[in-house]
Amino acid sequence: MSSYRFCRTDDVSLLVDALNRCWSPYFPDEPPMTPAVFKRSIRDLQVWCSSCMVAFSGPDPIGVLIGAKRPSGTLIHKIAVHPDHRRQGHGRHLLTSLSSKLAILGPPRIVAEVPESLAASRGLFSECGYVEEAVLMDNVLEGPATSERGSAAQVEGFVIPVTVDDLAANGLLGEVDPNAGVEVCWERSVATLTARKDDIAGLAVASDERIEAYLLYAKLGVEGTEILSLRSFIDDGGARLKQLLSRLVVGTFRFPKVHPAEISEELLETLGFTPTGRHLLYAATARSQ
Repeated sequence: MSSYRFCRTDDVSLLVDALNRCWSPYFPDEPPMTPAVFKRSIRDLQVWCSSCMVAFSGPDPIGVLIGAKRPSGTLIHKIAVHPDHRRQGHGRHLLTSLSSKLAILGPPRIVAEVPESLAASRGLFSECGYVEEAVLMDNVLEGPATSERGSAAQVEGFVIPVTVDDLAANGLLGEVDPNAGVEVCWERSVATLTARKDDIAGLAVASDERIEAYLLYAKLGVEGTEILSLRSFIDDGGARLKQLLSRLVVGTFRFPKVHPAEISEELLETLGFTPTGRHLLYAATARSQ
């Protein structure tokens, strides 16, 4: 007989076990979840144990939902059902239970960033009333060879190091256009950048009067460098951003889940990025079932 329950702050070990039982079979190349990594997601992404659920068959976890919550809404960070228990309604029950809870407690907005390749997951969200709002593009840039690094266009101004705190103090860390409802992905939002600020480095092109463009990034070890924010306040065809990118060490630069209003595909192509995949941004309003 199946049962379900929301989790508490002392359920980290249960959630780690549920993820390793239910999520890992679909992503065997990912390292196993650990309590330390899960606790980091609480810090960085605002995962709330009270927004997480586990489905059981007897004592064994057979389904898990990981929810992250901020005042703007709740992110379905991960949802998975053990391969032996699929197509029995567990995923739908997890989603509808969370929706009912948020309809009472809020916030009402629920979002999910689903890889386009996961057809079953896309079908689940559609069946549960989620609507596709945007396509988020994954991009990769292979860093230029050393001999090519000096060829980036030089612009007037100075290249200086910047921190997340520097940009926030200058009012430059806001979302792309919050008044228009445009969002960056959850992992690169202001809240995440602020939580991760000690792990993030940055460069900016500055004039005597202001910062004209900036780049925030984090090292991923052997996987290369993750671009966390890339913005220019000058219409220069990407020259300032090219100059900043040319200052990074040679390697692979990953710029994941880029919202179409964050930076155009044309500009990304100009900068040398290549699309490698797509995530679909789904959204719903919480309601009692």
